[in-house]
Amino acid sequence: TVHWHGVDVPNAEDGVAGVTQNAVLPGERHTYRFRAEQVGTFWYHS
Repeated sequence: TVHWHGVDVPNAEDGVAGVTQNAVLPGERHTYRFRAEQVGTFWYHS
């Protein structure tokens, strides 16, 4: 999963495994879908 800092994404795309979405297990895929409308430099991590 990917967790975004400062980026306004839908809660289901926030990437906190077990809280806002299911964990993405080895061999699985997840496509994040949101419109990136903010400008700036932001931090994200998996």
